[in-house]
Amino acid sequence: MTSFMPPADRIWWKVPVGREEIIWILIALTWCLIMFFMMPYWHIYGKQNLSNEAYQTTPAKFGAKVQEMIDQHKVGEEAGYPVVHPPAGSDIYMLARLWQWWPILELEKDKTYRLHLSSMDWQHGFSVQPININMQIVPGYEMVLTVTPDQAGEYGVVCNEYCGIGHHTMLGKIYVKE
Repeated sequence: MTSFMPPADRIWWKVPVGREEIIWILIALTWCLIMFFMMPYWHIYGKQNLSNEAYQTTPAKFGAKVQEMIDQHKVGEEAGYPVVHPPAGSDIYMLARLWQWWPILELEKDKTYRLHLSSMDWQHGFSVQPININMQIVPGYEMVLTVTPDQAGEYGVVCNEYCGIGHHTMLGKIYVKE
């Protein structure tokens, strides 16, 4: 018999199912149910997914918000980038553009901020190293996430979405002070 020949019994659903097949179907069904219920569990308790918001914006509007924050809270400059130290609990802004994250943020440990991110030109990836924060930043959208830094130190912001020839130089910084 080959696969080209039709089955002898044309009513396949009347053929009895073997015991081994039933066991494998039950194992597969059980595993599907476990995975289905693990998804909401990990979303809530696994600290794997960022809870964020997204709003439509324009590069001009978002750029104006970033510049306003810089004008109000600038504390210095580092390698041509403004360093801003906004008050705890405030809205903070960081924009992506070829090939930089701008400005450098200086935050306080154990204080909560609302971080607004947007791109001025292309799609970029926002990845904070060495912790596990990873988001897609798209022009025309303002991504907002609530952050509470719990360890002091210097964190690197890396673009992890290829954005052109200078992609490898697209680095930013976030300082967390005691």
